[in-house]
Amino acid sequence: MEAVKKGDLTDAIQNEEGNTCIESGEVAAGVGRFRRSDRSVGFVVSFRYEGGEYLGEFGVHFETYRNDEITVDDIKRINPRGILISPGPGTPQDSGISLQTVFELGPSIPLFGVCMGLQCIGEAFGGKIVRAPSGVMHGKSSLVYYDESLDDNLFHGLPNPFTVCRYHSLVIEKESFPSDSLEITAWTADGLIMAARHKEYRHILGVQFHPESIMTPEGKTMVGNFIKLMDKSKLPNLVS
Repeated sequence: MEAVKKGDLTDAIQNEEGNTCIESGEVAAGVGRFRRSDRSVGFVVSFRYEGGEYLGEFGVHFETYRNDEITVDDIKRINPRGILISPGPGTPQDSGISLQTVFELGPSIPLFGVCMGLQCIGEAFGGKIVRAPSGVMHGKSSLVYYDESLDDNLFHGLPNPFTVCRYHSLVIEKESFPSDSLEITAWTADGLIMAARHKEYRHILGVQFHPESIMTPEGKTMVGNFIKLMDKSKLPNLVS
């Protein structure tokens, strides 16, 4: 497994068949690993993710690997403490091992999906990914509302509503949302799903917007809340 090197600044692109996303040249998706308080943590990503800067501010060091050059068994051997599925172009079907990772490893380890990462969570548990009725959201800001009554809330400490940056053209379809497995935790004024989590495994959660964007002022707080959730979880033993 070869670590992805730090590349040039990212450019916003529009993929004809799927999401508007943040892509970094030829750098593709992967699994990353970081250490915090001597604990090994793995991340699955779909393209280079600039949110790593926030992780560093929380005392986190991580490396990334291409998701088409690593397997779920490789991740098990890494024995990670947390997983991140990041933004990327296309659909969840184009995201390498991301869907398999959600389904197989999500129940055992905290998993945070961003943009297409949320769509992977939705599809993994039976939801349908469709074009957003509002059209392409290319670096546009929106107000997002969330359920303040939820425990272990990713949005704890945020105003309600709060402002986010959106780069996507696909969403989880509300009509086919797998409410037997997942629950909607945040939404826009027009009812689009902006965040969800698993009902039983509440450490499986995701957001449709980009926390790492400067247009999401509360993004760092969300990343910190995920790290707190990760810290509360027992280190999984995925190696048989």
